[in-house]
Amino acid sequence: MVTASNRPAVVLVGPPGSGKTTVGRVLSARLGAPLHDTDTAIEEAAGKSISDIFVDDGEPAFRNLERAEVARALMEERGVVALGGGAVMDPQTEAALVGHVVVFLDVAIADASKRIGFDRSRPLLTVNPRASWVAMMNARRATYERVATHRVDTAGRDPEQIAEEIAGLLEGVEA
Repeated sequence: MVTASNRPAVVLVGPPGSGKTTVGRVLSARLGAPLHDTDTAIEEAAGKSISDIFVDDGEPAFRNLERAEVARALMEERGVVALGGGAVMDPQTEAALVGHVVVFLDVAIADASKRIGFDRSRPLLTVNPRASWVAMMNARRATYERVATHRVDTAGRDPEQIAEEIAGLLEGVEA
Protein backbone atom coordinates (compact mmCIF):
# COMPACT_ATOMS: atom_id res chain seq x y z
CA MET A 1 0.00 0.00 0.00
CA VAL A 2 1.25 3.49 -0.88
CA THR A 3 1.30 5.83 2.12
CA ALA A 4 2.77 9.27 2.70
CA SER A 5 5.72 7.77 4.58
CA ASN A 6 6.73 5.31 1.87
CA ARG A 7 6.38 7.30 -1.32
CA PRO A 8 7.95 10.23 -3.10
CA ALA A 9 6.60 13.63 -2.06
CA VAL A 10 5.66 14.25 -5.70
CA VAL A 11 6.19 12.68 -9.11
CA LEU A 12 6.61 15.04 -12.07
CA VAL A 13 5.43 13.93 -15.52
CA GLY A 14 5.13 15.65 -18.88
CA PRO A 15 6.57 15.82 -22.37
CA PRO A 16 10.10 16.84 -23.31
CA GLY A 17 10.52 20.54 -22.59
CA SER A 18 7.92 20.72 -19.84
CA GLY A 19 10.60 21.39 -17.23
CA LYS A 20 10.48 18.21 -15.16
CA THR A 21 14.18 18.26 -14.27
CA THR A 22 14.55 22.03 -13.96
CA VAL A 23 11.37 22.50 -11.94
CA GLY A 24 12.27 19.38 -9.97
CA ARG A 25 15.58 20.98 -8.90
CA VAL A 26 13.85 24.16 -7.72
CA LEU A 27 11.04 22.24 -6.02
CA SER A 28 13.41 19.85 -4.25
CA ALA A 29 15.40 22.80 -2.88
CA ARG A 30 12.19 24.48 -1.76
CA LEU A 31 10.98 21.30 -0.02
CA GLY A 32 14.39 20.39 1.39
CA ALA A 33 14.02 17.01 -0.29
CA PRO A 34 16.20 15.18 -2.81
CA LEU A 35 15.52 15.16 -6.54
CA HIS A 36 15.63 11.86 -8.37
CA ASP A 37 15.56 12.10 -12.17
CA THR A 38 14.89 8.66 -13.64
CA ASP A 39 16.53 9.53 -16.98
CA THR A 40 19.73 10.54 -15.19
CA ALA A 41 19.64 7.37 -13.09
CA ILE A 42 19.26 5.24 -16.24
CA GLU A 43 22.20 7.01 -17.91
CA GLU A 44 24.38 6.54 -14.84
CA ALA A 45 23.49 2.84 -14.53
CA ALA A 46 23.99 2.19 -18.25
CA GLY A 47 27.16 4.26 -18.47
CA LYS A 48 25.88 6.06 -21.57
CA SER A 49 23.35 8.64 -22.69
CA ILE A 50 19.74 7.83 -23.46
CA SER A 51 20.44 8.71 -27.09
CA ASP A 52 23.24 6.13 -27.13
CA ILE A 53 20.99 3.53 -25.50
CA PHE A 54 18.41 4.13 -28.25
CA VAL A 55 21.05 3.81 -30.99
CA ASP A 56 23.07 0.92 -29.50
CA ASP A 57 20.33 -1.14 -27.89
CA GLY A 58 17.03 0.13 -29.31
CA GLU A 59 13.97 1.76 -27.80
CA PRO A 60 12.57 -1.50 -26.33
CA ALA A 61 15.77 -1.98 -24.31
CA PHE A 62 15.56 1.61 -23.07
CA ARG A 63 11.88 1.19 -22.12
CA ASN A 64 12.75 -1.95 -20.11
CA LEU A 65 15.44 -0.03 -18.22
CA GLU A 66 13.02 2.86 -17.72
CA ARG A 67 10.20 0.66 -16.42
CA ALA A 68 12.51 -0.96 -13.87
CA GLU A 69 14.01 2.35 -12.73
CA VAL A 70 10.62 4.04 -12.34
CA ALA A 71 9.27 1.09 -10.33
CA ARG A 72 12.34 1.23 -8.07
CA ALA A 73 12.13 4.99 -7.66
CA LEU A 74 8.44 4.90 -6.76
CA MET A 75 9.20 2.39 -4.02
CA GLU A 76 12.48 3.76 -2.69
CA GLU A 77 12.80 7.50 -3.36
CA ARG A 78 11.25 9.95 -0.91
CA GLY A 79 11.68 13.39 -2.47
CA VAL A 80 10.83 14.75 -5.88
CA VAL A 81 10.87 12.17 -8.68
CA ALA A 82 11.01 13.36 -12.30
CA LEU A 83 10.04 10.75 -14.89
CA GLY A 84 11.14 10.65 -18.50
CA GLY A 85 8.54 11.96 -20.93
CA GLY A 86 7.48 8.56 -22.25
CA ALA A 87 7.57 6.61 -18.99
CA VAL A 88 3.85 6.98 -18.33
CA MET A 89 3.01 5.29 -21.63
CA ASP A 90 4.02 1.92 -20.16
CA PRO A 91 0.93 0.22 -18.65
CA GLN A 92 2.95 -1.14 -15.70
CA THR A 93 4.30 2.32 -14.93
CA GLU A 94 0.85 3.87 -15.27
CA ALA A 95 -0.50 1.33 -12.77
CA ALA A 96 2.43 1.92 -10.40
CA LEU A 97 1.60 5.64 -10.25
CA VAL A 98 -1.79 4.98 -8.64
CA GLY A 99 -1.79 6.38 -5.11
CA HIS A 100 1.09 8.78 -5.73
CA VAL A 101 0.89 12.56 -5.97
CA VAL A 102 1.55 13.08 -9.69
CA VAL A 103 1.87 16.53 -11.25
CA PHE A 104 1.51 16.85 -15.02
CA LEU A 105 3.62 19.78 -16.22
CA ASP A 106 1.64 20.87 -19.25
CA VAL A 107 3.49 22.82 -21.91
CA ALA A 108 2.75 24.15 -25.36
CA ILE A 109 5.14 23.64 -28.26
CA ALA A 110 6.23 27.30 -28.21
CA ASP A 111 7.59 26.99 -24.67
CA ALA A 112 8.91 23.46 -25.18
CA SER A 113 10.90 24.49 -28.24
CA LYS A 114 12.48 27.40 -26.36
CA ARG A 115 13.46 25.12 -23.50
CA ILE A 116 14.92 22.16 -25.39
CA GLY A 117 15.70 23.60 -28.79
CA PHE A 118 14.78 20.30 -30.41
CA ASP A 119 18.39 19.21 -30.58
CA ARG A 120 19.70 15.78 -31.54
CA SER A 121 19.94 14.60 -27.91
CA ARG A 122 16.20 13.81 -27.97
CA PRO A 123 16.03 10.46 -29.79
CA LEU A 124 12.32 10.57 -30.56
CA LEU A 125 12.55 14.12 -31.92
CA THR A 126 15.41 13.86 -34.40
CA VAL A 127 13.32 13.86 -37.59
CA ASN A 128 11.13 16.95 -38.04
CA PRO A 129 11.27 17.75 -34.33
CA ARG A 130 8.35 20.19 -34.14
CA ALA A 131 5.95 17.85 -35.94
CA SER A 132 7.29 14.88 -33.95
CA TRP A 133 6.77 16.75 -30.66
CA VAL A 134 3.18 17.69 -31.59
CA ALA A 135 2.38 14.10 -32.63
CA MET A 136 4.00 12.78 -29.43
CA MET A 137 2.04 15.18 -27.26
CA ASN A 138 -1.22 14.33 -29.02
CA ALA A 139 -0.56 10.63 -28.40
CA ARG A 140 0.45 11.12 -24.74
CA ARG A 141 -1.82 13.90 -23.46
CA ALA A 142 -4.68 11.64 -22.35
CA THR A 143 -2.26 9.44 -20.40
CA TYR A 144 -0.57 12.41 -18.72
CA GLU A 145 -4.00 13.70 -17.70
CA ARG A 146 -5.17 10.28 -16.52
CA VAL A 147 -2.16 9.61 -14.25
CA ALA A 148 -2.03 13.14 -12.82
CA THR A 149 -3.54 14.17 -9.55
CA HIS A 150 -2.72 17.78 -10.50
CA ARG A 151 -2.08 19.65 -13.77
CA VAL A 152 0.17 22.72 -13.79
CA ASP A 153 0.30 24.95 -16.85
CA THR A 154 3.90 26.01 -17.43
CA ALA A 155 3.18 28.49 -20.26
CA GLY A 156 5.28 31.63 -19.95
CA ARG A 157 6.28 30.82 -16.37
CA ASP A 158 9.71 30.40 -14.83
CA PRO A 159 10.72 27.34 -12.77
CA GLU A 160 10.37 29.22 -9.48
CA GLN A 161 6.74 30.14 -10.22
CA ILE A 162 5.92 26.59 -11.23
CA ALA A 163 7.64 25.11 -8.16
CA GLU A 164 5.77 27.57 -5.94
CA GLU A 165 2.44 26.40 -7.37
CA ILE A 166 3.37 22.75 -6.88
CA ALA A 167 4.52 23.38 -3.30
CA GLY A 168 1.14 25.01 -2.65
CA LEU A 169 -0.63 21.96 -4.05
CA LEU A 170 1.45 19.70 -1.82
CA GLU A 171 0.43 21.63 1.29
CA GLY A 172 -3.08 20.28 0.77
CA VAL A 173 -1.84 16.68 0.60
CA GLU A 174 -1.84 14.72 3.85
CA ALA A 175 1.65 13.96 5.09
